[in-house]
Amino acid sequence: MASLLSTSFKQILSVSDLTRLTKELLETSFPLFWISGELSNFTRAASGHWYFSLKDERAQIRCVMFKGRNSVLGMVPREGDLIEARATVTLYEARGDVQLTVEFMQPAGLGKLYEAYEQLKQRLQNEGLFAAERKQAIPANPQRIGVVTSADAAALRDVLTAIRRRAPAMSVIIYPTPVQGKGAAELIAQAIHLADQRQEVDTLLICRGGGSIEDLWSFNEEVVARAIAACRLPTISGVGHETDFTIADFVADLRAATPTAAAELACPDQAQLRDQLRQLQLRLGRAMQSCLRQQSQTLDYLSRRLISPTQHLQQQRRGLQQWQHRLQLAMQQGLQTQQRKLQYLSASLQQLNPHQVLARGYAIVQKADGRAVTTASELSLQTPLRLTLHQGQAEVVVTQISLD
Repeated sequence: MASLLSTSFKQILSVSDLTRLTKELLETSFPLFWISGELSNFTRAASGHWYFSLKDERAQIRCVMFKGRNSVLGMVPREGDLIEARATVTLYEARGDVQLTVEFMQPAGLGKLYEAYEQLKQRLQNEGLFAAERKQAIPANPQRIGVVTSADAAALRDVLTAIRRRAPAMSVIIYPTPVQGKGAAELIAQAIHLADQRQEVDTLLICRGGGSIEDLWSFNEEVVARAIAACRLPTISGVGHETDFTIADFVADLRAATPTAAAELACPDQAQLRDQLRQLQLRLGRAMQSCLRQQSQTLDYLSRRLISPTQHLQQQRRGLQQWQHRLQLAMQQGLQTQQRKLQYLSASLQQLNPHQVLARGYAIVQKADGRAVTTASELSLQTPLRLTLHQGQAEVVVTQISLD
């Protein structure tokens, strides 16, 4: 635009050209920045866009925040609020008005609160106050539950309603304390110390309903964090809504999204426990029936094997008789075998008996000295010999020798 004006100073611009060039200059000269001021003339259009002004003691500027941005903000500003806004400068060409397009807004001073929050959170984390190993287990079946909160707060009613619904007989002790405002953090810490000193509950709930970061700020104070860390009772924090996180949430033994959720985590659901008990009873009954059936079958099997002493003696007698019979058979078989063997040996002996040979017409020839003669070469003429026959003996003299 500067080059256009310098080279063509006699050129006449249209209003549209001027507003367009001015818009381009503003948008390129002012990147996204933060601005603070008092909100006034707030209007919510039917389209969902927000129109308002930001002012201080000397000036004001128009602003717009479109629906796509304000719908995720989580807050609706009020007339006279001091806010901090992240915005860009632009020009609304239809009216030629300079305005801010707001991308995000928060209550004034919130940035400092977030900075203090992060610094304390980092320091306590470095000290180990958030460490998992120092956190206590929440009792599964408490007898008495303590609640640190405001006595007239909706959060307390929500907690008591949840406890009565889940465990109607549960005892509850309330340690009342303011939960916001000046000095509330110290009073909350005193209530936690009191519950810890009395040791009359099994679980301690530290609760507060939803609100802005300023409303919840007492639970971001160091004195409350130190009190929770020093508490010997198991602690559950239920501060704000599900998206709210406080320092107390990180220090407590367990964090719940809401006060109601804290109550549900602190006490068991008796209806659910009764259902579980019924299921266990059914399982136990089935297991007992199965065991009884098995034992009954075992008893039947053993009863069939069980016999009286008389039957036992009879069985032993029958067994003895069987052994006697088997022994007799064995003795008879052995005797028969030995007899057959004796007969065989006797027959073999008879076959080898010389007298049997003599009975077939043979004779034993012996010299005078008793030596048996087996070949003719052993003889000489006139040699006296003794012949032993099957029956009797004879004396002979050799008269002829033939070696053929």
